Amino acid sequence: MATYRIGIGSFNLKDNAVGIGTESSGLGNLKVEGTIKTTDLDVTGVSTFTRYAGFVADDLNINRDTSLTGEHSTIGDIVVGLNSTFTVSTGATVTVGTVESVSIGTHFSPPTGGMEERPEVPVEGTVRYNRDLNTLEFYNGVDWRQFTVNGASGRCLIMGGGGNATAHMKTINYVNIGTTGDSAEFGELSVEVDGSGAVSSPIRAINLGGAFNDGSSSATLNTMEYVTIATSGNALDFGDLVQTVRYPYSASNGNRGILYGGTPGYSTTINAWNISSLGNAVDTGGEGRPHSNGGTVYSPTRGIFVSGYIPSSPQISNDTHYINITSNGDTTDFGSGMYHRSNSGMSNNVRGIIGGGRNPTNVPDMYYITMASLGEFQQFGDLTVTRYGCGKGNASSQTRGLFVAGYEAPNFVNTIDYVSFSSLGDAVDFGDSTVKMSDGTNPYWFSLASDSNGGIGGY
Repeated sequence: MATYRIGIGSFNLKDNAVGIGTESSGLGNLKVEGTIKTTDLDVTGVSTFTRYAGFVADDLNINRDTSLTGEHSTIGDIVVGLNSTFTVSTGATVTVGTVESVSIGTHFSPPTGGMEERPEVPVEGTVRYNRDLNTLEFYNGVDWRQFTVNGASGRCLIMGGGGNATAHMKTINYVNIGTTGDSAEFGELSVEVDGSGAVSSPIRAINLGGAFNDGSSSATLNTMEYVTIATSGNALDFGDLVQTVRYPYSASNGNRGILYGGTPGYSTTINAWNISSLGNAVDTGGEGRPHSNGGTVYSPTRGIFVSGYIPSSPQISNDTHYINITSNGDTTDFGSGMYHRSNSGMSNNVRGIIGGGRNPTNVPDMYYITMASLGEFQQFGDLTVTRYGCGKGNASSQTRGLFVAGYEAPNFVNTIDYVSFSSLGDAVDFGDSTVKMSDGTNPYWFSLASDSNGGIGGY
């Protein structure tokens, strides 16, 4: 059989086999599998080819648009040059266990879709762009986590409220957590309420239940109303809770909302719903504790419920318990909290902070926990004003959290404080809540929701 040479002593083809840098053909067949053709590739380091399944090189340099649709493997780096596109189709597999890096010259385009289009059985490490949240996310083997909170402005909504006047408020105000200043007008709830719960995604804030009072009639509600956080406007109907409730515990991971407890029934029923789609809450079958009026902090995984009021002696509990937000089970003991009721919580991905409250007198204290591990609360610092009732919900970003208004006997105050999660210390004055009751006094017991709190995630 004839021997073909390209460059003396560098390349030969004999008996349907290839020799590289030698007269021998003992290295076996050289194959380029899949849709990559030899005419499509600019490959350096030819003398380093060895025998493996597929195409193997120390470096695979792609300098033109290339698509993979079959099975491929390489032990070198995949380098995508400028003005080139490297596409891995849905049906393709690429062995990456021995690939040290993939270098992208211009941009990387992962799979794109909304929350409803996530894979039903995702593989750990899967990366995609979530069109609903406007952010990259990945699956960590348990749930979806966001790399960043792109598009989130750090806006916090302050909804409803009550105080010295008989009629409650239906005003919605907002502040930007990353700055300081007074609250500004956003819109209105459909009715006058206080003591509502709240949850949010980067897109929506939902006000939950509360006590209605317009000055002539009153009731405890099971209503759910929502607004789009980025645009001002009045609240719209979302659906109904399973039970009527005031001063509930509520939490969310940006996708799912949960709620239980509160007056008048101290219900242990855990409600759940999908924040991205309208509809009524459902009974998960799990149960919480028969408490009300405590603090809540949450990460993208856990909701943690701290202290509160119980309708038996002693009437103030230091019980702290938690639930995985995607679970349909019962809450579980977390550790000891503090003997406070009427406190408020805030959280980023890592740390939860509980502040204010009373037992029976007001307290200025703030305490923190690391949410990923069970344990006790530790001292964080003090509020600028000793008070309770600084909002239900989660008024926070990944860097800061807010305590809004409250009651400092004998006065209702309009003070907004902020703290930085990364460092221990006392709260700092942020600005004032500008909402006024019909008698000119300041309300408290707002519901609070932000577009970048700890439940939503981000890094």
